[in-house]
Amino acid sequence: MPRILTYNVHRCVGVDGRLDVGRVAAVIAKLRPDIVALQELDVGRARTGGVDQAHEIARRLEMAVHFHAALRVEEELYGDAILTTYPERLVHAARLPGYSRIQSLEPRGALWICVEIEGRPVQVINTHLGLVPREQQIQAAWIAGPRWLGHPRCAGPTILLGDFNATASSVVYRTLTAKLEPARRLAPRKSPTSTFPSRLPVLRIDHLFVNSDIQVKDVFAPYEPLTRIASDHLPLVMDFELV
Repeated sequence: MPRILTYNVHRCVGVDGRLDVGRVAAVIAKLRPDIVALQELDVGRARTGGVDQAHEIARRLEMAVHFHAALRVEEELYGDAILTTYPERLVHAARLPGYSRIQSLEPRGALWICVEIEGRPVQVINTHLGLVPREQQIQAAWIAGPRWLGHPRCAGPTILLGDFNATASSVVYRTLTAKLEPARRLAPRKSPTSTFPSRLPVLRIDHLFVNSDIQVKDVFAPYEPLTRIASDHLPLVMDFELV
């Protein structure tokens, strides 16, 4: 059964203040996913030792990787990635629009790959939305629009996942659930899915959304000694089958 997870890794700096790419990779490896969506990765940044975190985690997990830099400062990059063991190809990667009234907001992006599972193409979109509600709403509407979920190539089994910085009561959530179903609602077993903050998770701001070609088998946020410390978010995991 395929397994996918989304994980904001906080540039691999844990809640103990320690930078440890290997620890983040160990969290993921223990969960044995087939597809991994990561947010807040540093690539070649001085603040985290110049490591290409996306490719280093992929190397440790023996996965292919696609990285998209939402932020670029000369040679230093910061952004999101999708890793997988399945045959894959990049479909689209781009910045998301911001909120023009606040110029200092951190740029955000989205990354879309197509993976082949059981001979079928599956669309996987990873994103990390902003912190300001109006900014989030603009970005969610963009993802729901013709460049992403509404694009003709976004057909068949589809999974949208990431850190949306928004709860189930938000406009963001309603915008996206007009297009896709929240995986948590479809899961036969109602496991804890709060992911933030990792030491005492009370907020559900990381989400998985699916269309009717995905049958959700389980959704959970593993709350264990390692996941509680490796990042300020817990990973969010989904087991699924293709319909």
